[in-house]
Amino acid sequence: MSVTEIVLGIALLIFSIAITVIVLMQEGHEENVGVVTGGADTFLSKNQAHSVDSFLARWTKFFAIGFFVLVIVINAFLYFFVK
Repeated sequence: MSVTEIVLGIALLIFSIAITVIVLMQEGHEENVGVVTGGADTFLSKNQAHSVDSFLARWTKFFAIGFFVLVIVINAFLYFFVK
């Protein structure tokens, strides 16, 4: 195994763990659950939740695109340089 293969493998592992953690941190999109359980949200808590959700959604897209690009690079590297 070359150093390049090890570095690309570690990068792929980091991206896959990051995607998993970020997706698990996101909340579900269940409507009106707070009203049923008695925990009605205030205006400020609703805006805070949206900002956190948008932040996590943005990073999910970043890591997902990076993951797929990295997989394509690794496959191209293995196809062209490792025989």
